[in-house]
Amino acid sequence: MTPLKDGGRSIDPKSFGALVEFLAGGGIDGLLACGTTGEGVLLSVDERRHVAAAFVAARPHDFQIAIHAGAQTTRDTVALAAYALEIGADAVAVIAPPYYPLGSRELFDHLRSAADACDPLPFYVYEFAARSGYAIPVDVIEQLRLEQTNVVGLKVSDRPFDAIEPYLIDGMDVFIGSEPLVRAGMERGAVGAVSGLASAWPEVVAALVHDHSPEAHLRVTELREGLDGIPFQAALKQVLTDRGVLLHADVRPPLRGLTLEERTAVTALTA
Repeated sequence: MTPLKDGGRSIDPKSFGALVEFLAGGGIDGLLACGTTGEGVLLSVDERRHVAAAFVAARPHDFQIAIHAGAQTTRDTVALAAYALEIGADAVAVIAPPYYPLGSRELFDHLRSAADACDPLPFYVYEFAARSGYAIPVDVIEQLRLEQTNVVGLKVSDRPFDAIEPYLIDGMDVFIGSEPLVRAGMERGAVGAVSGLASAWPEVVAALVHDHSPEAHLRVTELREGLDGIPFQAALKQVLTDRGVLLHADVRPPLRGLTLEERTAVTALTA
């Protein structure tokens, strides 16, 4: 999550430390800043730099900070990737730019420019066709890792599992984004999850990934089903506010907060 205030218009600097402490205490290994759950594409480049630096500054020992640098233009993506290297982040991830359905050549050039900008930081391709509007061809990823040595893995948030399977590439560290598919992914070679639900329920996702807990698998499936149709970022921020982690549950417009009915449903899920 990205802590916000003033109706989502500005960043809340007072909540970063508490959020990182909560996540680390919940047993997860790190966070991805400014990703889908973190409302990254709704923030300005300067705001994203501020968020990245705040998370790195709050990082405890053995807790890793990856920065999502994906943006609409290659220039902004490269700038954010280079900044991640400058501030000492642990990794960079980049999603395919939305709106224009880029072909293989444009995607390769875009992703390679971003990976080169943060070299030698580990670079992860972020595959999420539902957000980009199109899938990244597997051959683009294969060529990318041949020519750019810091390309080491992927985050894959596609559904159903058939859409994930082509990205389980030998020698690449693959992280699953859809929590109900994590167990199946790890059985087939994925190394873990980059999970939105972990923002509010880190202990559940830690048990799913580290302990391969059947109960945790059932719980993340229940949570995803229960949150279906409810604004996701607002729901997680409400949970974190109720748990005393965030000071505000604000989201960046045009995202909206919860209705009373939605808040009641989220509270019931937490209980």
